[in-house]
Amino acid sequence: MLNPFPDLLDFRFFAPTLLRLAAAGVFFYLAYATFRRKEVLAAVSLPFIGAGRKWAPWLVTLVEFLIGLMFFTGFYTQIAAILGIAAAVKYWVYGKFFPQSVRVFVPLSSGVMLLLAVISLSLLLTGAGAYAFDIPL
Repeated sequence: MLNPFPDLLDFRFFAPTLLRLAAAGVFFYLAYATFRRKEVLAAVSLPFIGAGRKWAPWLVTLVEFLIGLMFFTGFYTQIAAILGIAAAVKYWVYGKFFPQSVRVFVPLSSGVMLLLAVISLSLLLTGAGAYAFDIPL
């Protein structure tokens, strides 16, 4: 079948860039939501960590912000994609299988987390796209 707009294929290198910026926006929002609710999240009893850990929301905020920054700048995009897949799966599991007290840690729906995992997997396989610091070898 013929492509109805073959001239648009000249811009195919920008597709991973748009995915990268969308993933960065989601991670920046996650960091903001975690930072905004840090007092509530410090009181939540988390698996493997427990409750009353004031450092846990700060650590999660920092990690989410750094992943978003890595996606935004295109710096080590494949490493950020692996971390993004792990974070999306963690949030999806928290949202699906843990009690309501742990679900307060998940600000987005499980569908958004699934899409974030798919975007991260796509960036892991295709690379960073245009305007990135990653250099394909």
